[in-house]
Amino acid sequence: MPLIVLDAGHGGANPGAVYQGRQEKDDALALTLAVGEILESKGVEVYYTRTTDIYESPSQKAQEANQVGGDYFVSIHRNSSPYPNQYTGVESLVYSRYGEAARMAYNINEQLEAVGFVNQGVNERPNLVVLNSTQMPAVLVEVGFINNDADNQLFDERFDEIAQAIADGILITLGM
Repeated sequence: MPLIVLDAGHGGANPGAVYQGRQEKDDALALTLAVGEILESKGVEVYYTRTTDIYESPSQKAQEANQVGGDYFVSIHRNSSPYPNQYTGVESLVYSRYGEAARMAYNINEQLEAVGFVNQGVNERPNLVVLNSTQMPAVLVEVGFINNDADNQLFDERFDEIAQAIADGILITLGM
């Protein structure tokens, strides 16, 4: 069985992006746990970098993933922009646009687009520690903009479908 390392972005003293009292770390954790539950119900082994509101550095998270021998690393975040309601949609970040990580990123984005998010594509970010220090294909998913009211409404109203979409993107990549 494949081992998926699920990483809820930020945590503890690092809230991530904040908008009108809403904190990225909370949305990321709730969604990560929901995705993990779906994957586990399908027989996929899941390792969580955090299940509570704690902070670990990106390099600690990458090290953990390497130590447990994950087959894939999926980090869940919310995006943000300089101005509220400036941008919308889902974007996935990978070390390289070629290979397994990119394949998983495209699959996840496609599933999230079907739920109602604008698909902003898959982009290379080789400078991100969780993408360049993991010894497995790694994807960082930005699930809508936390400072976009329509994205937050979609996130809240279709939360279960969003979790299912991310899980499905992973399962499709695994051939399950």
